[in-house]
Amino acid sequence: MKDKKKGILQMLLVIVVIALCGFTTLVGFTKHHKGSAQNIKLGLDLAGGVSITYEAVGDTPSATELEDTRNMMQKRAEVYSTESSVVTGEGGRITIDIPGVSNAEEVLKSLGKEGSLDFVAEDDITFETEGDKQIPKYTKTVCTGKDVKTAEAGTAQDEISKNKQYVVNLKFKSKGTKKFADATEEAAPEKKKIYIIYDGEVLSAPAVQSHITEGNAQISGSFKTYEEADELASMIRIGALPIELKEVQSQVVGAQLGLDAIQTSLLAGAIGFGLVVLFMIVFYRLPGVASSLALVLYLFLMLIVLNVLDITLTLPGIAGIILNIGMAVDANVIIFTRIKEELAKGKTVQSSIKLGFDKALSAIVDGNVTTLIAAFVLYIKGSGTIKGFATTLAIGIILSMFTALFVTRFILKAMYVLGVDDAKYFGVEKPRKTIKFVENKAKFFGISGVLVIACIVMLIVNVNGRTGGNILNYGLDFSGGTTFDITFNDDQKIDDTLKKDIEKIFMDESKSNDVVISEVAGSNALSVKTVELSEDQRNELTKTLEDKYKVEEKNIQNQNISASVSDEMRSDAVTAVIIAAICMLLYIWFRFKDIVFAGSAILAILHDLIFVLLIYAITKISVGNTFIACMLTIAGYTINATIVIFDRIRENMGNKSSEEQLTTLVNESITQTLTRSINTSVTTAIMVIMLAILGVESVRDFAIPLLAGIVIGAYSSVCITGTLWFTIKKYTKTGNKRKKA
Repeated sequence: MKDKKKGILQMLLVIVVIALCGFTTLVGFTKHHKGSAQNIKLGLDLAGGVSITYEAVGDTPSATELEDTRNMMQKRAEVYSTESSVVTGEGGRITIDIPGVSNAEEVLKSLGKEGSLDFVAEDDITFETEGDKQIPKYTKTVCTGKDVKTAEAGTAQDEISKNKQYVVNLKFKSKGTKKFADATEEAAPEKKKIYIIYDGEVLSAPAVQSHITEGNAQISGSFKTYEEADELASMIRIGALPIELKEVQSQVVGAQLGLDAIQTSLLAGAIGFGLVVLFMIVFYRLPGVASSLALVLYLFLMLIVLNVLDITLTLPGIAGIILNIGMAVDANVIIFTRIKEELAKGKTVQSSIKLGFDKALSAIVDGNVTTLIAAFVLYIKGSGTIKGFATTLAIGIILSMFTALFVTRFILKAMYVLGVDDAKYFGVEKPRKTIKFVENKAKFFGISGVLVIACIVMLIVNVNGRTGGNILNYGLDFSGGTTFDITFNDDQKIDDTLKKDIEKIFMDESKSNDVVISEVAGSNALSVKTVELSEDQRNELTKTLEDKYKVEEKNIQNQNISASVSDEMRSDAVTAVIIAAICMLLYIWFRFKDIVFAGSAILAILHDLIFVLLIYAITKISVGNTFIACMLTIAGYTINATIVIFDRIRENMGNKSSEEQLTTLVNESITQTLTRSINTSVTTAIMVIMLAILGVESVRDFAIPLLAGIVIGAYSSVCITGTLWFTIKKYTKTGNKRKKA
């Protein structure tokens, strides 16, 4: 007997949880909390700002030297924004992100200058007030950071209180010892101060207690913690740091352009979300309603997790969330298809719901784990905004599994208890004529062969001049150089005359004829790509554009990448795909206990990636950092669809071994999962199409090949993988028989 009161309570619980998550996301609990969605940190491509990567010149610096330099850069960056981030990387690299700044060129110039550490006697310094700051002014120094040999934090006993205190121990070089001895001899009688100043900021001003002659000094009395003493020691060491930095990559993004990217991407997501919900309700009826409620909860949870984990949201990250909305439906589609199949067998609604979830579990887990592998590799081998995409993709996969396997199930059970127990509300799988996929395998393999040949031909055509002698249209990430994205005022018409003028300006400044100009679709803007330019050259170009065309600095973006970095990115792209393929191969082999399943799946992935490569070659879409994200996302998506079919083949196999039995097995298994394959592709494609139509150019360049990957992935999972498995299985069995004979 059903307890309707229990069902009502369960549905109320679902509504309350969704409402609470929505309130937390959009509003918050107090007047000081703006809601998780508004508290999420935005990356430079959304908030605007400056990103720059430096590399140590010469030998790779030690860990201490690198950390000291990072601390120095962090101090400099925080002058412009407290949200600044400075991180160290491999090979002595330091990356600095400063969001929200408007005077980008000034920031770049300031970050790149050599630091200065000065010791100044009290009698030789004055202070001027600028705003709320006291700025030290001096022309004479006792010594500089170059005179310091070491600076280390430590502990000592206070001579008066006998308590432990934190101190900084200094040791000067020979010349510094003499200079410091003379200064302390003069300051000691009246216990005058010696100011320690770094980049125009007073770090410390200890009073001289005695004449110091041996070059060993100790700063004490002002440190509450060891960390405070260690920070000062680090800043003093920085002044003597024998490390030279050179810029290898930089990017300047206007805040308004980032705002436009947010608005268009959110609009694409909202429209796509609405269409996916409508599709699910129309096609799956009551379960579609349940999955739509779970999908709303999934979206709120995603935003809350991003806020709680303090993850920086980037434009590819938003694309990842939007893509996840389409992919989050996949688990529900598998489950609902299973429920309809059980109802078609005459099972009760209650039994069908239970069996539907149980039978769908293995395919959902295996499919999502393989996609997680792609996200993990993407995070490890990607950089900057691509790590953001990988993070949101991984979080989305985990949350979508939770909402599909637990939340959707909970809602369906509650609805059943409320009396919604007629099979008509769920839909019953209609008998479907088995399609002869195996018998048509020659046609499918022929189509795939044509696509592979077409890809090779297009790459050869590109090498012969279509994309400047490269097999693909390499973007800045993969080729190195400098790009400027210039958004002109509405009264400035973009025509051939303007393009020629801009081209001449860049040729004159770069002293190179290697200047490529293209219009930015959907905006009154030009993109200019040229050879790698120095910071001074970029600043001069920005000033020229401001003066001649009245373009505001916030509407001028530039990005600079050295050849060494671009070479690494190309290498990382290939390595990432290989690592992901190997990991997926091993996982599928482990789960299915059959190398033929794993090998067929990997060949299907390579087939899809070759097709996407063809799309890049034909459309001349710029191949850059997002190329890695696109390729690995398609690999994960394809393997997900393939596993659903392989899972059904494994389930139906039993003791079948003859060629006739295997033919029937593959045909029936693919036919049984065909609805799922089509519907999942449709829901995911809806979201990607919205991104391709409404997204900014960088998102469109990601969405178009991704859409092609979804289409070819649907084709290969249905037409290639099962028939390929059959073909390999057939010939391996034939070979084994010959050996036995």
